[in-house]
Amino acid sequence: MTRILDNDVIEALESDRDISPELTRMMQRARDASDFLKALAHENRLLLLCLLAERERSVTELEELLSLRQTTVSQQLARLRLDDLVTTRRDGRTVYYSLADERLKQFIRVIYDMFCKVP
Repeated sequence: MTRILDNDVIEALESDRDISPELTRMMQRARDASDFLKALAHENRLLLLCLLAERERSVTELEELLSLRQTTVSQQLARLRLDDLVTTRRDGRTVYYSLADERLKQFIRVIYDMFCKVP
């Protein structure tokens, strides 16, 4: 069976020492992961990220693809932007959104494979 935790983390957790630096780092990363998952825990945000995983898109394009109102799309994009999951680029009056991180694209691909891909 493949281990999830590094051996040094397991050793530090199983020792009788007070809170180790490894555990402190792990707790912070767990908090970061929790914040990340909360940002994704909304179907419209997840759909937006799936569409942005393919390529950069404008707000108008996202509205049309998802048949959602502009206010709904903008609200969800604002949340994703606040969580540093998307970035923007302005071209005149048009704002384009894209994923902020390649790791996010990999994560979205896993979610897609697990829940959306037709077997």
